[in-house]
Amino acid sequence: MSIRNILVAFNGSDSAVSALRYATSLAKKHEAHVTALIAYSKHEVVASGAAYVPLKAREIIKAANAEIIDGIEARFNQLKEQLDLGERLHFLREAGRVDAVLSECARSFDLLIVGQQYRQETDEHVLIHPDRIALMSGRPVLMVPADYETEAVHNHAAVAWDGGRAVARAVSDALQLLENGGKVSILTVGDEPAARPLSEVMTHLVRHGVDAQHQSLTLNHNVGTTLLNYCAEQDPCLLVMGAYEHSKFREDFLGGITASVMNEITIPVLLSH
Repeated sequence: MSIRNILVAFNGSDSAVSALRYATSLAKKHEAHVTALIAYSKHEVVASGAAYVPLKAREIIKAANAEIIDGIEARFNQLKEQLDLGERLHFLREAGRVDAVLSECARSFDLLIVGQQYRQETDEHVLIHPDRIALMSGRPVLMVPADYETEAVHNHAAVAWDGGRAVARAVSDALQLLENGGKVSILTVGDEPAARPLSEVMTHLVRHGVDAQHQSLTLNHNVGTTLLNYCAEQDPCLLVMGAYEHSKFREDFLGGITASVMNEITIPVLLSH
């Protein structure tokens, strides 16, 4: 995948700022364009159109909703000069169901970059669910934690490999990032045999000029915790993984790998489905 067109979900949070800075760094390396999109819901906690709501109250609710979005756009405008992308930096705002707007828009881009989501710092009107977007969009989603060192240097990436369809797609989507130098650790967890020999994906990566090495991790409580512990100890600059190899319902019910990693990871994660 040649990275020329990057979409950033910008909702004004600190994580979104990190995502925008990360996207800018990537864009400068690949001579790409970056589009920041404010996707916001028109949902109102109080139904301002209800008959019992006085006209004055309706106006206050409408103004408050608009103020949230205007404040996010103002934060983007404050960052524009610092980012120094000139005419390759673009801006959009679109109302609708937030995850659906981002998923549909992402289909016309190479990559969607989002910030890690913390409900306590993000207004419900602009709250994003990166895992759902990875399921719906058909495009790779790269999530960046708040306060992450945003210089996009990929000198050691890790791939959570289980041989499944989703992670195979993720590796393919991440190749442009993985080919840029450094090493890639192919992580397997526990002793469960893969459907296909691991050597096949190793050969595939080597033929793309990737310095791939296999590392088998001992299962620690569960797969999600094992991956998080590895990332905390080895500090790779990127974790590549498949999103929801099983059904979203099953993952949510069982406290799945995708959810636990997305909530607690401290490095960028690239998800595909």
